[in-house]
Amino acid sequence: MRTHVLLVLFLLLWAGCTAEPATNITVPALFSDHMVLQRDRDVPVWGTADPGGRVTVTLGDRQTAATAGPDGRWQATLPPMPAGGPHTLTIAGAETLTFEDVLIGEVWVASGQSNMEWSVENSNDAAAEIAAANYPRIRLFDVRHTVSSTPLDSVAADGWRVTSPQTIPSFSAVAYFFGRTLHEALDVPIGLISTNWGGTRAEAWTSRDGLAAFPEFQPYLAQMDSFEVPLQRMQEVLAARYRERIQTGDAGYQAAVPWFRPEADDADWATMTLPTLWEQAGLDGLDGVVWFRRTVDLPAAWAAEDLTLYLGAIDDADSTWVNGVLVGHTNSYNTERVYTVPASALRPGRNVISVRVVDTGGGGGIYGEAAQLRLARASGASRSLAGPWRYRVGVRVDDLQPPLRLQDYPTALYNGMIAPLIPYAIQGAIWYQGESNADRAYQYRDLFPAMIRDWRQHWGQGDFPFYFVQLANFMAPQTDPNEASAWAELREAQLMTLALPNTGMAVTIDIGEADDIHPRNKQDVGYRLAQWALAETYGRADVVPSGPLYRSMTKENGAIRLAFDHVGGGLTTPDGAPLRGFAVAGADRRFVWADARIDGNTVVVSSRAVADPVAVRYGWANNPAVNLYNAEGLPASPFRTDDWPGVTVNNRTP
Repeated sequence: MRTHVLLVLFLLLWAGCTAEPATNITVPALFSDHMVLQRDRDVPVWGTADPGGRVTVTLGDRQTAATAGPDGRWQATLPPMPAGGPHTLTIAGAETLTFEDVLIGEVWVASGQSNMEWSVENSNDAAAEIAAANYPRIRLFDVRHTVSSTPLDSVAADGWRVTSPQTIPSFSAVAYFFGRTLHEALDVPIGLISTNWGGTRAEAWTSRDGLAAFPEFQPYLAQMDSFEVPLQRMQEVLAARYRERIQTGDAGYQAAVPWFRPEADDADWATMTLPTLWEQAGLDGLDGVVWFRRTVDLPAAWAAEDLTLYLGAIDDADSTWVNGVLVGHTNSYNTERVYTVPASALRPGRNVISVRVVDTGGGGGIYGEAAQLRLARASGASRSLAGPWRYRVGVRVDDLQPPLRLQDYPTALYNGMIAPLIPYAIQGAIWYQGESNADRAYQYRDLFPAMIRDWRQHWGQGDFPFYFVQLANFMAPQTDPNEASAWAELREAQLMTLALPNTGMAVTIDIGEADDIHPRNKQDVGYRLAQWALAETYGRADVVPSGPLYRSMTKENGAIRLAFDHVGGGLTTPDGAPLRGFAVAGADRRFVWADARIDGNTVVVSSRAVADPVAVRYGWANNPAVNLYNAEGLPASPFRTDDWPGVTVNNRTP
């Protein structure tokens, strides 16, 4: 038997050695100059070639080989290597692919929706951060938006880039600040794979296998399968339809006097106070074109010089005219508009600004901060443009949309933006998402862990580290502790996901912004994620990864005592004020604001209005006022001790 096995192995090796060198070798976009390969573990290298051809992969003194199968696919595996480089990677057959400046280090995938996608150039201290981004051993890989009804072989991307002031501005801020913290702590190369899409849902990032236990998604999968063309081509079909409708059906262009002309009559147009998403101002569900106009009176001195027009962020695209002169056009939902208005376009007295906004899905409009809307001189003097603007709908395209946006179809983003990354060797993943699933928070309790398990199963690298961001505070502060909050329920679902092995959660309940779903402070988000990685993945015993996390409660003498994990150096309030954000309820389930005090590593909560408290909630609101931290400066997660049904308990359908 032993002789037979050895003979079979010999014949297999002999067959591989005698195979002809492969022709027509291709590899996915993940393999390029400047790439980072994961240290200290097997590194798969894969691609396609003509069937039966032999492919040899060489990195430094390591070499491995593979033979393309009948379908042309091949995969070789390089042995574990220590951090270092630069190296040259060659993939050879009848021809040779050569990749230079290859580093060995730590590779992390960063994924989610818009807060993970949010760029460095739109974050706090952007100018200083960009100028300081000289990290040649941090490498960046940015995946373009791609939907697909079946798993793709390669992502759409332009290859790996070296971090510099030229390459960092548009990259994920959270991913960069996470990677920078690791790089400075570990002193090894860092590879960051950013694969995100704003406004998307967790089910879109999960495979069919991962969604098998969710019957509510099966009709949408069947619907996707029935489309006239594959999902990845539906994007082109819909885009063509949108373009035709938007260009030929826009009343603003078809009018006898086009609406960008200053003499166009807007006296009977409606008024909208900007900045805002138009869905929040009476145009709910509208996708298409909306025109905005604003008149500005300028003194002669202003009209005699070039001015700068600031419009903040616009979702999705805009064309902007001043007195009928086109001054700018941008197609990006999260880029601040800054346009030069030449003096030749200006006149003393009345000047008309016309903005044509195109939105093809999700929120639309001029939605940045009020301070960003202004017309400014070179001297710094400016006129605010925040406030009432006249507007009129040019054309609607929402009737062209399928029941869901393409990027919202279950599996669509897993197939197009995750599956093609597998089996690239990684250390772990970071994730910032949940806003788009908040209306189905109870479902997220099952869906989010299912997505994590799904990724791990398909990657085949065990329970790799998966660290995620809990939703930040957002929206108007709530004053009634009984007010329902889908966002609080979503945060709870995220907290519950810590039951999965090798997970961690960065709490951001203290860095959100009431009027902006995209907090600009991405530095602390990346830093807090990195604390989890340093403590749990890299074994730094001196790092406390988290703020206090609720563990248990004990009733005692008309009060409730709360115990916590991750107290670090002790519980504290950094502002020195009494604890805020705690509420208690009795058997009637009516909450009242409570008195709370720190007692060692516990918190004691009570209220004179509740003689026999049975439940405590902390930070249970969209935008709570809270101040419980540990001595390391990390905030406690919102939580509740009860399990009474919430506002999203019955919501399962997208």
